[in-house]
Amino acid sequence: MVSRTLSGTLALAAGASIALAVPTTTAYASPPGTKDVTAVLFEWNFASVAKECTNTLGPNGYGYVQVSPPAEHIQGAQWWTSYQPISYRIAGRLGNATAFKNMIDTCHAAGVKVVVDTVVNHMSAGSGTGTGGSSYTKYTYPGLYSSFDFDDCTATIGDYTNRANVQNCELVGLADLDTGEEYVRSTIAGYMNSLLGYGVDGFRIDAAKHIPAADLANIKSRLSNPNAYWKQEAIHGSGEAVQPSEYTGNGDVQEFRYAFDLKRVFNNENLAYLKNYGEGWGYMNSSVAGVFVDNHDTERNGSTLSYKDNATYTLANVFMLAHPYGAPDINSGYEFTDHDAGPPNGGAVSACWQNGWKCQHAWPEIMRMVPFRNATRGEAVTNWWDNGGDAIAFGRGNKGFVAINHESSSLSRTYQTSLAAGTYCNVQNNTTVTVNGSGQLTATLGSHAALAVYAGKTSC
Repeated sequence: MVSRTLSGTLALAAGASIALAVPTTTAYASPPGTKDVTAVLFEWNFASVAKECTNTLGPNGYGYVQVSPPAEHIQGAQWWTSYQPISYRIAGRLGNATAFKNMIDTCHAAGVKVVVDTVVNHMSAGSGTGTGGSSYTKYTYPGLYSSFDFDDCTATIGDYTNRANVQNCELVGLADLDTGEEYVRSTIAGYMNSLLGYGVDGFRIDAAKHIPAADLANIKSRLSNPNAYWKQEAIHGSGEAVQPSEYTGNGDVQEFRYAFDLKRVFNNENLAYLKNYGEGWGYMNSSVAGVFVDNHDTERNGSTLSYKDNATYTLANVFMLAHPYGAPDINSGYEFTDHDAGPPNGGAVSACWQNGWKCQHAWPEIMRMVPFRNATRGEAVTNWWDNGGDAIAFGRGNKGFVAINHESSSLSRTYQTSLAAGTYCNVQNNTTVTVNGSGQLTATLGSHAALAVYAGKTSC
C-alpha cells in the first residue's frame, strides 16, 4: 500500500476514493475543450502564474493551469501549510483576492483555463493565527465553523479497510468536516461558488477519498455552474473499502496506478509492455481518468518518478503526452532535499530554472509535446512497434507519430507510419525528418531520446 502521508503528523496526505452516488448533473470527463493538458504550477504565487500563462502556457497550447489552494491557511514555511485552511478568504502566501482575480483574467486572455486545488475535507490540526490574520483553534473557526460541524471521530485514520474510519476520522490529525451536514455542505458550496465568481473554471478536490461521493455530489449540485470541471484525488489501494471508481459520477478521478506503474516500467521493466496501457491494465475508463507522471506528494514520497530521474522522467512525460489515455497533468514544482520545504521566495518565480524552480512544464522536450497532443486529439494508437525491450514507437492515426528509445545505445530503423508523405519537424530536437510515399520514416535515435512529428508541423 502506498504511503499517504509525508513527514510529520501535519503533512498533507494524498487522497483516494469514496461513497456511491451519481449526481443529477452531467459531469465533464477530461477537461472540456480541445486542449486537455494541465500545467500544475505547484506553490507558484498568483502573480507568477499570471505571467506564465501569458509567456509560456498559452503560446504553447496548454489548456489549463492548476494553482495551489486559494484560502487563508496556517502560518509556516512548509508547503503543506497551504493544505490546512483556517478560513475561506483568499489570503494565503500565494496572494490576495486581487492577485487571484488578476491571474484568472490574465490566464483567460492567454487562452488558458484555471483549475484550483480545493481543500474541503478538513481544516487545521492546531491553533493560532492564520496567514490573513484570522484567529482559530482546532474545531473552532470564528464566523465559519464550530465544533458541531466536525465528525465525531477525532482519532487519526488508521484502517483503510474500514470505510467509516477513512471517511469519518481525521487525516493525519486534521479536523475532519462533517460533509453530511447541511450547514457544512452549503458553506463549502458557498466557498466554491465564490471561486467560480472570480472566474475559476474547475476544481481539483483534495483528499476526495476521505469524503463520501454522495456528499461531493450534493455539494456539486449547489454550484452556480454544476458542470464546472472536477478532478478528484483518490488513490487506488487494493482491498481498500473506498475505491476511486465510486467518484466517476462526479467527474474525473486521478488514476494513481498510472503513475505508479509508469515508474516501475521505465525503471525496471520493458517499455514494450505499454502497448495496451490504460484500460488494458485495469485502469478506469480513459474518459474519466486524470493522469500524471508525478505530483507534489508522489515526487516526495518516492512512489513515482520525479525531476530527479532526469531523462527517464522526461521520456515518461513524452509518452504520457503522446498516448491518448486520460487527461494529463504536468507537475511543475521546485527542487527539494527537505520534503517539507516550502516554495523558494515564498512562491515568487522571477525566471524558470533559477532559485530552485524546476519548471518541468517548460522543459522543451515536454512542452513541445503539448501541441502534438492537441493536434492528435481523438486519434487512436496505430502502427505500434517495439523491440521487445525499451524501444517503442506508435502513431496517432494519420495525425502524428512518436518513437521513444530508452535503451542504453542508439537505434536506427525505418518506421511505418500513417502520415502523409512530406517533411516534418521532429519537435524533440527541432530537426526535420522525411516521410516517404509509403508512409515510412527513417531515423536514428540516441539512447534515452525520442522523436515526435505531427501533421501541420512541417518546419522547425
